[in-house]
Amino acid sequence: MTSSIPLDDIDAVQAALAGEGYVCGRDLATVTFLALRLGRPLFLEGEAGTGKTEIAKVLAAVLGRRLIRLQCYEGLDAATAVYEWNFAAQMVAIRAAEARGEAPPDLFGDDFLIARPLLEAMRPQPGGAPVLLIDEIDRADAPFEAFLLEALSDFQVTIPERGPVRAPAPPVVVLTSNRTREVHDALKRRCLYHWVDYPGHDREMAILAARAPDAAEALSREVVAFVQKLRTEDLFKTPGVAETIDWAKCLLALDVIDLSPEVVADTLGALLKYQDDIQKLQGSEARRILDEVRAELA
Repeated sequence: MTSSIPLDDIDAVQAALAGEGYVCGRDLATVTFLALRLGRPLFLEGEAGTGKTEIAKVLAAVLGRRLIRLQCYEGLDAATAVYEWNFAAQMVAIRAAEARGEAPPDLFGDDFLIARPLLEAMRPQPGGAPVLLIDEIDRADAPFEAFLLEALSDFQVTIPERGPVRAPAPPVVVLTSNRTREVHDALKRRCLYHWVDYPGHDREMAILAARAPDAAEALSREVVAFVQKLRTEDLFKTPGVAETIDWAKCLLALDVIDLSPEVVADTLGALLKYQDDIQKLQGSEARRILDEVRAELA
């Protein structure tokens, strides 16, 4: 596997990811290293906003490869994920050939083929095999899972009109799941599995330093401590790392030096995404959490 940065050991992987702003623990660096070394898909499961999708983007940057993303959803089928024929262009070509008195063109040639993510990932790429991100596989249906299992086993897809297309080199595959439902064990067994949890205080501080470097350390400590405390509250949607970063950037845009109940109330929309959660944190609750945070930081 050719990469723009040598990834010869776990430390090198961890350092390379950190160099692109992705701060991870040694456990995630280890499973990523093994996925690259063994050519196995990497299956990342965890709550939304914990950085599962981001690792695929960062890996593409570290490896100098193209990122190809397949966003899963209910009703996604194999045909939509692999290819489509451009029927409108085929009809135009047929009518043009008839008007000129010529034989119709090859209607199943590359000119009429619309490659979707899975087929695109099987094609040769200028920088080497791409990084294929199969995002939120838990949103897809069971039949698509079964198809995907076969496609990832052989790194091959079939176009009935043209035959099989096999990847010249296996893509680097990252699958993510928010665990809205259980993914079939057969697909998980094909992959190396890792649960991506919310980071501890020190790692979230490091993440914030990498992603919002302009934030003063004192403000970052308050932001991280507040978010960590929020994750212990009974909320409909717990804020993830992405929300921590967004909130810090909003506070910077407002020239906030330190947190206050008023500032928290005004900016909760960057941190919480459900009105019931926002209402719960208005007023005395925000003040209570902020007082607890300051007591711990004192």
